[in-house]
Amino acid sequence: MIAKGDEKVIKGWVMYDWANSVYSLVISSAIFPIFYEAQTTAAYSEKTGLTADQFEANDVTVDFFGYNVSPSVLYSLIISISFLFVSFLSPILSGIADYTGNKKAFLKFFCYFGAFFCCTLFLFDTDHMELSMLSVMLASIGFWCSLVFYNAFLPEIAPLDEQDDISARGFIMGYVGSIILLVICLAMIMGIGPHLTKYSFILVGLWWAFFAQITYRVIPNNPYKKKPDADYIWKGFRELKIVYAEFMQTTRLKKYLYAFFFFNSGVQTVMLLATIFASKAIEWPEGEGTTGLIIAILLIQIVAAFGAKLMSKISLKIGNISTLKLSVSFWIILCIGAYVITKPIEFYMMAAGVGLVMGGIQSIARSTYSKYLPETTDHASYFSFYDVSEKIGIVLGTAFFAFTEYYFDDIRYSVISIAGFFVIGLYYLFKIPKEEKIITT
Repeated sequence: MIAKGDEKVIKGWVMYDWANSVYSLVISSAIFPIFYEAQTTAAYSEKTGLTADQFEANDVTVDFFGYNVSPSVLYSLIISISFLFVSFLSPILSGIADYTGNKKAFLKFFCYFGAFFCCTLFLFDTDHMELSMLSVMLASIGFWCSLVFYNAFLPEIAPLDEQDDISARGFIMGYVGSIILLVICLAMIMGIGPHLTKYSFILVGLWWAFFAQITYRVIPNNPYKKKPDADYIWKGFRELKIVYAEFMQTTRLKKYLYAFFFFNSGVQTVMLLATIFASKAIEWPEGEGTTGLIIAILLIQIVAAFGAKLMSKISLKIGNISTLKLSVSFWIILCIGAYVITKPIEFYMMAAGVGLVMGGIQSIARSTYSKYLPETTDHASYFSFYDVSEKIGIVLGTAFFAFTEYYFDDIRYSVISIAGFFVIGLYYLFKIPKEEKIITT
């Protein structure tokens, strides 16, 4: 077993953030959402015979299994469905991974799975929305399932007092790597032509799979030397059951997970749907919408890299939970602000604010959970609870966002409603005890 704190292993581990974060930026946040909006708008224009200045963004619909639905509502629901699948799969697979000691193999599988379906987005076609959205869903499943096993390595490779910093290093590497690939994609699209946009999705898949090899070379395989018996699938279920029983005896860990469920639901929903919100709610000058969105996304990523490091330093001074309270309070202010903004400059200011707390809250949330774990070798199973909480929260957040927009026919009501998730998360953060208490039966 590799000793905790081995710098070579830590550097290899953070490189997976470098590898996979291009999905978060290019596919989830930047190029694909803009591409998706442009493609669906053009298809609607062709179907109706109307020019873009003859209809509003809210008028656009796409055909999906014979139903005319809003593209933003459809996108939100597809993402929600992908998270439901992840929520179902990750606990089962993590139990098997812990019993067999083979987290690395699961990490590899979902990495390649997600990277492959990123590449298939090259074939996106509004005439075949069902197959196109299937690629969106499967790429999302690959990305988020891989993170369960990736995150589970943190308590195995990092000493307790270094986990905040190492978690932050991972997010910083992710932001830097994703910015580099985004700039490459933008240079290709804006320098040669928008017809090359689809090639960005292939580059994401190749980047993700290629740089992940650095991680695979150094992270330990079966560090606890587990030797599984036959029938490991059933015994993997039993392993998960045992871990769940242990988890239910905790108080601090459980209450932290309640808080995480709500505030992270808000964070991820904003991250996933901010581009779609901006394309509809901001009054962009003619022809500047796409450029403005790209500038805002780059601004978020750059500021987020500094934000992750800043939050790590603040947590050393005031503690993880106090840092999270400050961050969540700021998110509430941002959601309220987003409801009233209309001008590009206001959106840029909002983007900088999001960047400041986006990287930090994710980094501190991950390391806090890792630090609260009891002494165990079942890290994948414990992180599956973290992952399920995250994904069910995202399902709730994105679905709530979609249905609120559908009901009010105004995406602004969707973003203000997300503030409620942060309020509930903040409430539970105040309920977390300073010390762990084990409930005995």
